[in-house]
This record gives sequence, C-alpha cells and structure tokens, in this order.
Amino acid sequence: MTIEILQTICMQLPGVTEDLKLGDHLCFNVGGKTFLFTGPDSVPATASVKVPDEDFEETLQKECFSPQAYIGRYKWVHIADIGCLTHHEWEFYIKQSYRLIAEKLPGKIKKEIGL
Repeated sequence: MTIEILQTICMQLPGVTEDLKLGDHLCFNVGGKTFLFTGPDSVPATASVKVPDEDFEETLQKECFSPQAYIGRYKWVHIADIGCLTHHEWEFYIKQSYRLIAEKLPGKIKKEIGL
C-alpha cells in the first residue's frame, strides 16, 4: 500500500481537496474539514481516520490501530503502518471517515460540493 493509492481512493470522492498540515502531513479534506491525515515521510508511512463512536473500541483491537494523539477523544484512530490494511479495507475506512466528516458540514457547503 502506498500514499499514492490512498490519494487515488480519496480523489474519487466528491469535493475532496488535499493540503499539507502540521508541516509534513498530507491531508485530505471535504468542505475544508480533514477526513484523512497521512504521514508520508514516516517509516513506515502512517495515517489517521475518524471512525463511528460505537466502533471506536472495537477498531482499536485490530493490528496497527491505536487512538490518534490529541484527537483520539473525537474517535480518530492512528494506523501505524498503511501496509497493514488491504486496498479494500482502505476504501472502507476512507469512505467511512469521509462520510462522518461530510455529514456534519453545513447544508450550504454540502450543496456547493454536490453532496
């Protein structure tokens, strides 16, 4: 798994933009809100996504998952090695995180980006 593959998955979703935050974290956003943080310069490369509140504890039981520092309380998980997940799993987690973030966007922004 590579950052480029994650990027491809993200860019297929409506209204996605990317930018650098916190110096070297490639982030993917919808409506100006981040739904995927990546650490492309980490070895191995890492990433973080938001999961549903009810799935948070169960998700943390999986290999390579831990609460994301500082934002774990908002149900963000850190994946210590992006290679731990298959392409199909990445599609699931990225789309889920995207949906969770997009659902909370104001109606005007949703309409502007076609949601």
